[in-house]
Amino acid sequence: MHKVTVRDFMTKKLVKFSPETGIYYAINELVKHGISGAPVVDENNHCIGILSEKDCLRVLANGVFHGEAAGSVKDYMTDVVKTIESDIDIFSVADFFLKNHYRRLPVVEMGVLVGQISRRDVLRAVCQISQTN
Repeated sequence: MHKVTVRDFMTKKLVKFSPETGIYYAINELVKHGISGAPVVDENNHCIGILSEKDCLRVLANGVFHGEAAGSVKDYMTDVVKTIESDIDIFSVADFFLKNHYRRLPVVEMGVLVGQISRRDVLRAVCQISQTN
């Protein structure tokens, strides 16, 4: 049987941001695409952060709507990023999601961002695997 990997089910077409992206633009993109977060990458497409809905809520918490400047993605992103390699088997990813609070993981190959795997992507794998057995 073929080893089912992250590469088989990851999302390859990603919304992603640079650290200099304006925070209001980033929030608009998350809402427009109906996603709860996106990777932040440097000029070499290395994942250097994640911008989540929770991170964006800090715009309000920081009092931006009371006259303070909003800033950019780098001012709000989470910069400690857990990534996963694309050749990891899907069962290991499912186990990781069960044991951790993460909803999505950036997928890298040799340090370069190539996709993202989410809990929903793993459920798609479960559906496909169950139909072939």
